[in-house]
Amino acid sequence: MNIFVSNISFKVREQALSDLFSAYGEVVSVRIIKDKETRRSKGYGFVEMANAEEGNAAINGLNGTLHYDRNIVVAEAKGKKEESPAA
Repeated sequence: MNIFVSNISFKVREQALSDLFSAYGEVVSVRIIKDKETRRSKGYGFVEMANAEEGNAAINGLNGTLHYDRNIVVAEAKGKKEESPAA
């Protein structure tokens, strides 16, 4: 399940988000969106969880919670599903 996370502190790195979400289940991937030129976080990103049950638990448990002095917004990602390149 793909989860959209916004209002992320600019100090947060992908590992910190992975650690936060792993309390709810298996984290498949974490991607914080960065500005192409400055490489600075844009304050939002995506977390992919192994299944919908764990993803929903993370959404319910983390939406609106304080993380690095910001109340993060956590919701199911809507719209186009990106295909992961085969590794």
